Amino acid sequence: MKLSTKHLLGIKDLNKEDIQLILSTAGQFKEVLQRPVKKVPSLRDVTIVNLFYENSTRTRMSFELAERRLSADVLNFTASSSSAAKGETLLDTVNNILSMKVDLVVMRHSASGAPHFLAKHIPAAIVNAGDGINEHPTQALLDAFSMQEKTGRIEGLKVAIIGDIMHSRVALSNMYLLKKMGAEIMVVGPPTLIPKYLEEALGVRVTYNVQEALQWCDVANVLRIQLERQNQPLFSSLREYNLAYGIKQKMLDKLNKEIVIMHPGPINRGVELDSDVADGSHSIILNQVENGVAVRMAALYLLAGRSDEN
Repeated sequence: MKLSTKHLLGIKDLNKEDIQLILSTAGQFKEVLQRPVKKVPSLRDVTIVNLFYENSTRTRMSFELAERRLSADVLNFTASSSSAAKGETLLDTVNNILSMKVDLVVMRHSASGAPHFLAKHIPAAIVNAGDGINEHPTQALLDAFSMQEKTGRIEGLKVAIIGDIMHSRVALSNMYLLKKMGAEIMVVGPPTLIPKYLEEALGVRVTYNVQEALQWCDVANVLRIQLERQNQPLFSSLREYNLAYGIKQKMLDKLNKEIVIMHPGPINRGVELDSDVADGSHSIILNQVENGVAVRMAALYLLAGRSDEN
């Protein structure tokens, strides 16, 4: 089977079959990662450049590890230490890289739509590793893989997305994916951090009451407060945010059921999650990090067109 698209620019561009294919392929690669020898020759002779115009730790390391596990040749690009810092345009930078015969570009950029712009101008396949406040498709895919692994399903699952919905590309990609796969979604946070008309536009439930969301959901995906993307104060203080919207162990103890706690990282401990929750029995946060490598291996493998060789 093959993906219906040449690029992975966003979940919005994938159909349900594409998502299922990536998740099932990721399951196969996760089995590979449990072996003593974790490296496979699947992308030997394929060259991949990690083009990061924005700071990243987990995503960049996860992509690079996935690429090396697939035996790809890897180039790493950081804007602050490149000619981009001297004024070179994005397109000039990429065309110079492509002249080195690059096959795949993994791109993170602070401008929404940057990977889409690039996809129209270069022949290489593009993987969006996060663009502005638009999408972060591989994070949504690894979140879905982790939910499915933990609960055994995605269809019919009740998922609460909690926190800074307004500025989160993870939230948007998760909403697109979960809707396509038949899950129910509730978003929760301060009114100033939830876009107007979200309920009507995407068919999700909206609440401003965290305890109500926790009582309703099977999975709580908790998001970081993205102060760097906020042009003005949207709530009084981090302490007050924690008091009103932070997830605490005593809140989970009040529930009459077990729920799953997730977080895409980095965690602001004591703000959106208290440490005993982040490290507690409800949490699958470290499983998400582990699953990220398998999911990104699957996406790269499928985009390189290798799936029809076996």
